[in-house]
Amino acid sequence: MGRHSLPDAYGTDEAGLRRSVRGRAVVIATALVLAIGAGTLVAARTGMLSSDDPCAGRDLELRVVAAPDIAPVVRRTAERARRAELKSDGRCLDVEVTARPAAEVAQSLRRAGAHPDFQVWIPDSSIWTGMVTAGGEGATIDEVTRLATSPIGVATLPDGARRLGWPEKTYGWAELTDAVMGEDAGLRLGTADPAVSATGALALTAVHRAGGKRADTRTAATAKLLAERVEPGDRAVLASLPDSGLDDPRDNDALFLSEQAAFRHNAEAGTVSRLDMFYPEGGTVALDYPYAIVDNDSMAMDRVRAVSRFQRLLTDGKAAGLLRRHGFRSAEGSFDAELTAAAGGAVPQPVDAPPAEPPSPDEVASVLGMWTVTVQSARLTTVVDVSGSMGEPVPGEPGQTRMDVTKSALIQALSQFTGEDEIGLWRFSTRLAGEQDYEEVTGTTRLAQRTEDGTSHRERLAAAFGDLAPVPDGATGLYDTALAAYERQVKEYAPGRFNAVVLLTDGANEDPGSVSAGELAERLRETADPERPVGLIAIAIGPDADVEACGEIAAAVGGESYQVTDPKEIHSVLLRAVTDAGVRAALS
Repeated sequence: MGRHSLPDAYGTDEAGLRRSVRGRAVVIATALVLAIGAGTLVAARTGMLSSDDPCAGRDLELRVVAAPDIAPVVRRTAERARRAELKSDGRCLDVEVTARPAAEVAQSLRRAGAHPDFQVWIPDSSIWTGMVTAGGEGATIDEVTRLATSPIGVATLPDGARRLGWPEKTYGWAELTDAVMGEDAGLRLGTADPAVSATGALALTAVHRAGGKRADTRTAATAKLLAERVEPGDRAVLASLPDSGLDDPRDNDALFLSEQAAFRHNAEAGTVSRLDMFYPEGGTVALDYPYAIVDNDSMAMDRVRAVSRFQRLLTDGKAAGLLRRHGFRSAEGSFDAELTAAAGGAVPQPVDAPPAEPPSPDEVASVLGMWTVTVQSARLTTVVDVSGSMGEPVPGEPGQTRMDVTKSALIQALSQFTGEDEIGLWRFSTRLAGEQDYEEVTGTTRLAQRTEDGTSHRERLAAAFGDLAPVPDGATGLYDTALAAYERQVKEYAPGRFNAVVLLTDGANEDPGSVSAGELAERLRETADPERPVGLIAIAIGPDADVEACGEIAAAVGGESYQVTDPKEIHSVLLRAVTDAGVRAALS
């Protein structure tokens, strides 16, 4: 398998995400417009405009975290504000700008109880704000506007571009990746790890979207090839281009890349190493650089006004010109012939095509879950609650119980794993085997492994999932089961694989003879071994699940917990959980 694990992404529906992020942003933006639109006189009286009056009191500090590619523009704009003694509430703004990878920031913000020390976040893509919002437990994120865009395509060195018929020959996403990696072109296509790169994640999602009925198969095949040439980040993938005339098999000569990254590269490259850009037909995906307010509800009003004041500066004519000089298109994505030519674009490539519809959070989550299990073989023990409450009906699903939809989700998720992945199954209630609350149904072994009668482990496991049934009057032996499963997984740790326990429960611990919550957390921490890292993914199903306990169990070993109010969402949450674990591994 590949060198890197995998992103998140998220497990909510697109409409819900837009309501939570954009709906709230509309309210904030409207309030800001009303406050600002009262006229220049009011602005001057409140110190919102620069004037010759001296600054009143201490500077008003504003901390901004921006993606590394746009951070230089944001930093220069902050310096312009400082030189002009730009004011808010009569106080001079002191804007401190820090460049940090968006994936790293998203991971920190989505943790429960997150208390960021910055007020504004400018990631390179709204997929990261969606990741934070989908978690529902971390910081609140309000997108107010977009600052810029940059379409994503495939960049190649001149020789490779000619072999692919550039610029006359045009392709869709699936055809382009097939052509680049095909025998005729013989190019080595590289990408930044989709776990930590919006460019990589969006490009892979676009490939999947273009795959038609065979989308999963095509994307998995593409991912396997890309996994051998993946780089840990956006700057690293550019560094993987040849830097001499020697043919190094480790070099890439074609890349998934944004127009802005190609622009920046070409500005410093010679003729031989200059990149030409292919823009896929049918509209392309794009980086969109949202200006987001972090934890707005807890922010003092003078700081909120300062956030608004800096936003206005970043969207004025001077900032727009600066963004263009750094290779960014406008927030609307308007075609800029001079910029595109400098980035290596040329007609008849569809350089002026409107962007495609952005992928939904579930769409990205599904693709990234596939990437995770493709690039790094997994070793997962699935531990499923079979207490009596799992027989409760699911609202809106006639004839379906919690157990029914859980089994269906597990069988569906099984199809995402390769034959080299190792998956096992435990079930638990109370006293399933004497005084023991849990029972191993199948061992954790390779899905492709076959018995003497020719039956594969995948087939046996799918049948075992289908046979799961609630134990009448069975209670929930959560704590002893979680401890036993985690201890076993650490003991049987498989190097080079993504090792984890996936625990699904719809209740709270009901075994009075089990370890206590405090003892469980302590023993889990004692069992955890940095040399044998094992994730713990706890999924709380339905309204009766002990969400707090699941969170404490997972947190004891640096894992994650998830709440599923609708059991039909289990499949998407499972994919998101695997993706999240991959992100943590990629960032560690």
